[in-house]
Amino acid sequence: MRNEKSADRIYLITRRGNQVMSFLMHGSRAIEIHSDSYEKKSSDTVALGDIYIGRIQNIVKNINAAFVELAPGNICYLPLEDIRQPIYTKKGASAKPQAGDELLVQVLREGIKTKAPAVTTNLTLHGKYMLLTTGNRQLSASCKLSAEEKHRLKAIVSDQGKQLRSETDATTGGDTSSAGFGWLIRTNAGGRDAELIWKDQQILYRQYTELMEHAQYRTCGTCLLRRPQGYLARLSDLYEADADRIMTDDTGLYQELTEYLRTWQPEDLDRLIFYEDHLLPMEKLYALERRLPEALQERVWLPCGGYLIIQPTEALTVIDVNTGKFEGGKKKEAAILKVNKEAAVEIAHQIRLRNLSGIILIDFINMEDSASNQVLLSLLNTKLREDPIPTTLIDMTKLQLVEITRLKKEKPLSEIPDIHRFFGRAR
Repeated sequence: MRNEKSADRIYLITRRGNQVMSFLMHGSRAIEIHSDSYEKKSSDTVALGDIYIGRIQNIVKNINAAFVELAPGNICYLPLEDIRQPIYTKKGASAKPQAGDELLVQVLREGIKTKAPAVTTNLTLHGKYMLLTTGNRQLSASCKLSAEEKHRLKAIVSDQGKQLRSETDATTGGDTSSAGFGWLIRTNAGGRDAELIWKDQQILYRQYTELMEHAQYRTCGTCLLRRPQGYLARLSDLYEADADRIMTDDTGLYQELTEYLRTWQPEDLDRLIFYEDHLLPMEKLYALERRLPEALQERVWLPCGGYLIIQPTEALTVIDVNTGKFEGGKKKEAAILKVNKEAAVEIAHQIRLRNLSGIILIDFINMEDSASNQVLLSLLNTKLREDPIPTTLIDMTKLQLVEITRLKKEKPLSEIPDIHRFFGRAR
């Protein structure tokens, strides 16, 4: 067990009572902050990533959606255009989806305020180096990988896939649903040798075949696959470049993390550290008590003296850029571009830090030169691409508002109840 502070990149996990906080730190700066419950999920909890057998309760054509019942009174939203490659366990006479059909669905979004949970028929099983998907049945790779690396990895995955299918055919006489899925090679696979890729692929393939087998004999409302707690599941999403170490100061968490890594990611066990220094607690060493207020404040200052105002609303998030204390001198356009460029870098950081999602509108300081706007948009797009969650820069409107969309996976920090009290709680 080691007790030393990394000057580089580290993933910190700590607990107070039944709440677990995770901090991705790059030097002295927080890049991501997450909150999870330490308690095991109850059987009636609909959580992100869980896979169920659901029953279509009714179809509402005017909103082009179906409502799927996972349990009595537990209704989820399913867009009809999403039902492309459904896996039915019970099907009515019509080839089209209809009330009474039972099918496999995965929770895509947890219930938020007045919105019901959303589900999808595109099942996705997560590994560290690849995903198995039932919606996209092709072999594809992350756009962040080079063309050469994509070619190498696709050859590895394709060869292993043929071997897995031949083994299954030999034991089932060819009766297999293995053709009903595809592979997506993740960014994390870059530079990895075939052995690690194959192991990940075998685990996902076994998980998929067991899932399909169990689905045949289970009743509607059954949770076929429950995603691990967020602080565990997130380890497979942690890019190698994001963290050199994984550290916790909690004995229970350390044991849980050790068991999870030993089972799913043994190559990462040597990155796990148990912090024990009673004279200097981990939260003090990394000033964690300051990170939450910083990530929740409305005003964020820029190095040049300008600042951002970040205001989440019910429908979208609005970010306003202001010159503040900045004095740019006589060259007004160059001065405004400087503020806007600093703002672009900080906005990309804040979106990831606060876990903002959905529609994001940015009101940069207006510039007259179209070339300046292109420089700004190019910089912003580059920074947004560093985010592991899909984030898209749409365009700049005629009113010079920049539109961004970001996939929603978890609640933003601002919507987590009592999060600001975390470091005031007793262990």
